[in-house]
Amino acid sequence: MFVHVETRRRPRWHWATLLIVSVCVVCFVGLAMMPAPQRILLLQQWGTVPANVFDAHEALLPQLTDPALLRLFTALFIHVTWLHLLSNLLFLVIFGLPGERALGSLRFLLLFVIGGIVANLIGALSLAGVRLPIIGCSGAVSAVVGTYVALFPRAKLGLVLPLGLYLEFVRVPAFLLIGIWVLLQLLFSYAGPSYGAYVWWAHIGGFVFGLGFALFSREAIARRLRG
Repeated sequence: MFVHVETRRRPRWHWATLLIVSVCVVCFVGLAMMPAPQRILLLQQWGTVPANVFDAHEALLPQLTDPALLRLFTALFIHVTWLHLLSNLLFLVIFGLPGERALGSLRFLLLFVIGGIVANLIGALSLAGVRLPIIGCSGAVSAVVGTYVALFPRAKLGLVLPLGLYLEFVRVPAFLLIGIWVLLQLLFSYAGPSYGAYVWWAHIGGFVFGLGFALFSREAIARRLRG
């Protein structure tokens, strides 16, 4: 482990991962119940549309105060296919719960939100001029995965696998699941244009942000675990 400090603190209820999952599911259900034209309009209004983020012909500083940058945040909670939603939330829970226990709920929520905003910003800059919206919390989940790798580089995770009529509990290296996560993102890269712009730079940016977040937070994490 990157951080391993014995603690006698009483266990606390961790609410951040549950809150994120709940908001994403509520937004998904709300979108699914909308007529298709209204849904497409909402994606354009609240997704991160790279062409609407920055104008290369305008001064940068005034654009940084543009309320439209709020879409870097709102896009995190927009999913329009159940497979996209399920894959993001599955890996959020797998890597987020242990990460939240180490970081604390508030710091973990900041990781998710700021990491997702940074990832969307990097994605928008790399797709300057594109008018398809970047949606989903894949960049934020990448930040969570990056932090998990930094905190628990040799960790193994317990999984329950259905084997016929029985359920088998197995422990697998975290890096195996991260490889599956990367493979899923590759598969989504082919489906991405059908519901929004897909960009690898957003995931890479989120992952690197997560690594840096863990490194800069290590002293605070150690103090928290000591109680």
